[in-house]
Amino acid sequence: MSRKNHRRSACFGALLACATAFGGTLAAPASASPASPQAAVPPVSDFRGVNWADPRDNYADDEVVPSGLSKSDSYGTVYAKSKAIVGGFGKLGANTVRLPVNPSSVNGPFWKAYRGAIDAATDKGFKVILGYWEADNAKDGKIDDQASWNRMWARITSAYAGNAKVYFEPMNEPFGYTSQEWRDVAAQWVTSHRFVPRDRILVGGIKYSEDVKPVCADSRLDGTRLALHNYGFWHTDWTSAEQWKQDFKERIGGCASRTILDEFGATMTSGLDYNGPTNGSHEIAYIQAATDTIRELGLGSVYWPGLRNGDTYSLTTLQGTGTDLSLTVNNPSGLDRLHWAWRQ
Repeated sequence: MSRKNHRRSACFGALLACATAFGGTLAAPASASPASPQAAVPPVSDFRGVNWADPRDNYADDEVVPSGLSKSDSYGTVYAKSKAIVGGFGKLGANTVRLPVNPSSVNGPFWKAYRGAIDAATDKGFKVILGYWEADNAKDGKIDDQASWNRMWARITSAYAGNAKVYFEPMNEPFGYTSQEWRDVAAQWVTSHRFVPRDRILVGGIKYSEDVKPVCADSRLDGTRLALHNYGFWHTDWTSAEQWKQDFKERIGGCASRTILDEFGATMTSGLDYNGPTNGSHEIAYIQAATDTIRELGLGSVYWPGLRNGDTYSLTTLQGTGTDLSLTVNNPSGLDRLHWAWRQ
């Protein structure tokens, strides 16, 4: 989200000195071989996930590198680190991870190593959503370079179209396009990649992926999943959970069965009790509304972020060195709300 850095301002304060260690009472998903393309189509409610993000917010002029990884890592090192981190996500109750891609990551030498993160996740039985993020030096809500974008998706789909656990999101937050322009871009992607099953394509809503109804209504995109984003900092004066619920439902319309809320989040490092009364907090009202709506409508959901170093919204903090990594939970009540949304 181009406004994420605004929401993560210094006013949230430093990270809590004592992040709560998650004990791991929930088992991580067992390892699994890539499913065949003919595997049963999961409902959107089966997407219970977290974003794993670059410390720079995924907008990068060079390779995008999720927190804990390094551009100098080999495939084996990325795989081992990712196995530990994704295993930590599994202990949270997640079965899905959303990872960023960009042309620098995929069209250059880093792709060989970066595939270790995708492979480690799918080997642990996770669904993986790969979403394109534009470069920081553009950030205009449009594809930076059409030819490079095309090459990137050709390389990604060539590697993973046959793996039913991998999903493709052509662009994160296409706010630079009009509704018609974005739907044309998305429809062309679907046509150009007709070998990818439509249920494994996530098409973002219009603008900041904030309204899925126009995409849902476009018959050229029938059968695709819809990616919705929504954040509490959009309306800091809304302190009623019911007001937030109404807003969520207006953005979804009658398209809940196709919708995955693959970015939503709030401060997890300031001690807010997301299980308690709102007490005038727009963030508590928002998180309660988001998780209630996910549960009520059976939406898919991918929290922003499960892990991003230095982000006050991050559900976890990374611990350890090398490939000996683990996660601690920053706000147990925030995790409780995710479990509520996920019916766990």
